[in-house]
Amino acid sequence: MNRQMFLRRAGLAVGGLLFGSALSGCGGGDEEALASSSASAGAPAILPTPDVVADLSPEEVAGLLFMREEEKLAQDVYLALYARWGTQVFASIAESEAEHTEAIRRLIEAHGLVDPAATNPTGVFENDDLQALYDRLVAMGQPSLIDALKVGCLIEEKDIQDINDKKAEVLDEPDIVQVYDHLLCGSRNHLRAFNRTLFNQGGVYLPEVITQAEWDAIANSPSETCGG
Repeated sequence: MNRQMFLRRAGLAVGGLLFGSALSGCGGGDEEALASSSASAGAPAILPTPDVVADLSPEEVAGLLFMREEEKLAQDVYLALYARWGTQVFASIAESEAEHTEAIRRLIEAHGLVDPAATNPTGVFENDDLQALYDRLVAMGQPSLIDALKVGCLIEEKDIQDINDKKAEVLDEPDIVQVYDHLLCGSRNHLRAFNRTLFNQGGVYLPEVITQAEWDAIANSPSETCGG
């Protein structure tokens, strides 16, 4: 699904790097487990630093720049929703998303690219589609906690789809593939955490980006240890 289609559907969806332990994602489903998951879900992942700055394809460059801001979007939305609802799941996963966007930033630096998020504050993005999406998602999470948790589910399924798409465009850059794989693992854990917390609140989420079969396969499987 392209970003424009996603933006249209999002309006209807809800009415060498040292990652640090938070990259493991939030593996638990209840708030108490989520609060401690960043410190306990798994060992840090130390990724190899490229010996030489490699020439990347235009698709690889575009993928890194996009994922840098999309991971920042997730962090920024969760911070806004935590401020609105004070629910620990948002704070815990925002911490993990900070590690995700930092991992991409270090790849951008290692490959000699210009960081699109270098000076932008919370809630500000260079990518116009992501800026519009951020504004919309924050608004979607205001009416109720269930709405906010559905926003979390929506972000995580979009992340999984987008990371898989960007990973498929990587030709021969093992450092990028390894980072994408860690981000995918974390996003799957985040999806599980939001889905379980939503269920505990009496809500049900229907996927908008990935298929129902893909959603069920992730949501109904155990949390993973990412990295290490």
